[in-house]
Amino acid sequence: MFVDQVKIQVKAGKGGDGAVAFRREKYVPNGGPAGGDGGKGGSVILKVDEGLRTLMDFRYHRIFKAKPGQNGMIKGMYGRGAKDLYIAVPQGTTVTDADTGEVLGDLVENGAELVVAKGGRGGRGNIHFASAKNPAPEIAENGEPGIERNLKLELKVLADVGLVGFPSVGKSTLLSVVTSAKPKIADYHFTTLVPNLGMVRLDDGQDFVMADLPGLIEGASQGVGLGIQFLRHVERTRVILHLVDMSGTEGRDPFEDYQKINAELKKYDPALLERPQIVVASKMDMPDSAENLAKFKEQLAKDDTLATKPEVLAISSLTHQGLDELLHKTAKLLAETPAFETKAEKLQGEQAKVYEFEEQAAEAPFTLTRDADATWVLGGAKLEKLFKMTNLDHEESMMRFARQLRGMGVDDALRERGAKNGDLVRIGNFTFEFVE
Repeated sequence: MFVDQVKIQVKAGKGGDGAVAFRREKYVPNGGPAGGDGGKGGSVILKVDEGLRTLMDFRYHRIFKAKPGQNGMIKGMYGRGAKDLYIAVPQGTTVTDADTGEVLGDLVENGAELVVAKGGRGGRGNIHFASAKNPAPEIAENGEPGIERNLKLELKVLADVGLVGFPSVGKSTLLSVVTSAKPKIADYHFTTLVPNLGMVRLDDGQDFVMADLPGLIEGASQGVGLGIQFLRHVERTRVILHLVDMSGTEGRDPFEDYQKINAELKKYDPALLERPQIVVASKMDMPDSAENLAKFKEQLAKDDTLATKPEVLAISSLTHQGLDELLHKTAKLLAETPAFETKAEKLQGEQAKVYEFEEQAAEAPFTLTRDADATWVLGGAKLEKLFKMTNLDHEESMMRFARQLRGMGVDDALRERGAKNGDLVRIGNFTFEFVE
């Protein structure tokens, strides 16, 4: 089964907790703190595997969690860092944050890696908190939480040449004749339900990858037929072979079909029409094809919608008429055409520019709301992270967290909102009393 779009959940490993410990060796009085740091949590990394051709593996395995780091130990021993979790993806995978829409990366090269969720750092042990005023601190940090994300993976096939056109115009037949691919071929519309790839090898040593893309119809860019689902696969192609059925069967007009497919490509991404395109007049072995081709060329010459007129080549996959000329001209066009930016790459570039040049609004360090039961509720990413990294088993760690809250302005904010002695304040599942 061909799967080209999935959503997965990834969670990096939490850092190990720092330890509170003291030296208790014979003949070493007042040995001091000796609690080690926790190890770092494992990150989640996507890695390209050229042996994969589909996202099928993610259909039934959608949640990926890296291991947490080991806790710190006595005698200043650090915890072991967890191994990173590598997830294999096929070439051509675009990774997007499903919640924010941010494009995280476009994985094209074999072996390319992308860290999608960074593991948390290990918490510091009490060995780091010793000072002249407090030589024996009972303070240690919990490990930093790992990043958790919902990701959208989209596969866009890596093909140099894309075959587009209405259903049953001969795309699969052409692919089966010029490559070793064996796509399903039948005399009904939408025989091809998934993209098929084949390698074309010419006598002069040139080769390129050709993709037979599922048949488009009018309204595909709005989801009609197989819809927009497979239009994304056209994005990576450098040359488009636009197949038009010249037999005129089913009462269809070849030039109207040609215009409708171009209109769908334009609606999806206007830049697609800027790519080199060859109009392939297929089924020239049929009785009325020659007459329809002549009429098509006249209509194309009068068409003012295109800046440059595409070349029209007549072929018959059945009799192999015109195939050599088509393949050699396609190879020549490929040699002259550079790679194009996909929509995801453009979006990624725009996001980078926004991040670089526009001043980002500073995120509030905390939020303060009040529940129906009059409990004050503290939230915010920064505050919640500090709370998770606080070791609640030791009073000194709690006092340190209270000082951090005061430094963030939480006490002042509570007073401004009318908090009084004895009011309950909640952070997550932890509740304490506000004391002036």
